[in-house]
Amino acid sequence: MSTETAKSKHSQGVTAPKGFRAAGIHCGIKKPGLLDLALVVSDRPGPIAGVFTNNQVVAAPVVLDRQHLRNGVGRAILINSGNANACTGPAGLAAARRTAAALAKRLNGPLHEAFIGSTGVIGRRLPVERILRSLPELVRQLSPRGGLSAAKAIMTTDLRPKSAALRADINGAVVTIGGMAKGSGMIHPNMATMLGYLTTDAAIASRTLQTALIEAVNASFNCISVDGDTSTNDTVLCLANGLADNRVIREGTAGYRRFTDLLTEACRTLALAICRDGEGVTKVVKIEVAGARTVEEARQVARTIGTSNLVKTAFFGEDANWGRVMAAVGRSGVPIVPSKIALSFDGIAMVSKGVGLGLAAERRIARVFRRKEFTVRVELGQGRHEAQLWTTDLSFDYVRINASYRS
Repeated sequence: MSTETAKSKHSQGVTAPKGFRAAGIHCGIKKPGLLDLALVVSDRPGPIAGVFTNNQVVAAPVVLDRQHLRNGVGRAILINSGNANACTGPAGLAAARRTAAALAKRLNGPLHEAFIGSTGVIGRRLPVERILRSLPELVRQLSPRGGLSAAKAIMTTDLRPKSAALRADINGAVVTIGGMAKGSGMIHPNMATMLGYLTTDAAIASRTLQTALIEAVNASFNCISVDGDTSTNDTVLCLANGLADNRVIREGTAGYRRFTDLLTEACRTLALAICRDGEGVTKVVKIEVAGARTVEEARQVARTIGTSNLVKTAFFGEDANWGRVMAAVGRSGVPIVPSKIALSFDGIAMVSKGVGLGLAAERRIARVFRRKEFTVRVELGQGRHEAQLWTTDLSFDYVRINASYRS
């Protein structure tokens, strides 16, 4: 599919598609001067899709958004950072509902069109009055150029905002997908691994959008891991408004395939930005597993390699200890035949038929380990299925950041 990065709008992310405005301000949750409240609004209501954490401990915004998603229509998304509103009981859910109700009233729309997101420290009461006092100013600041400020306002330990904007010709019109995400720690493929918000001016039915989002997420956000943890607040929402005036995208058509590919590319751009901005990260490594009997077995092997602390610390130390990768494959829980395994690093063979290729090969892959980004490929030799996952190294800084997160 021919796609184009909307370069002139890339920094605006969620406001790149037609008919979207956004803003980000300081409302008093974080320290003075730090943006902590973001709002994304469509000029008209439209289909909305969502995917949420699989963690059984869920934050109040996730509970509320799941309820609102049943209607399949959205118009606005309000996100605060600095406070997760998780493990806060009935009071937390009441705070989320008050916030959504105030937003809906401000926009003269029904409650179910207002969606909420929160990120930050778990277990603290949401300072809802500060948010409500700030809503009028936040709405006043809504702008087609407000995407970058919104992306900054949802950051926690992130070092930089993450946005994307892509477009392609679909069903007789130029369709644009924009997005923003936050995530640096608690990143692991168990949906959704972070907060991600996507917007599109495509005309598409809500059920079709939901199917496309699940497919896109499984090929992007569910293929990254920083530390093996998933949060209580993980959410990905995608809001459409139809202002591109394309023929309505329907599942099973060529237009659907083009749209889903575009959405996947946008999600993957944001997912890789999360990896590159992971807490203490100095390297991003793509794990490819091929020759598996099933896709799930390939994924399991990739996850085991990508979450191994020994493998990740070897990446950080630039120690070409390929044996740690082999050990991870062997303990993945997937039945394997060791004598069929091949292992390579950026195309340089290190293992063939389960046997290491010697010191000369190890010296060659040692140079690969010094790169900021590289690929580890495992061939299992047992089938035709494959999977991929992007992981990171595990550094001294990761421990430092998380040891002092609340301080």
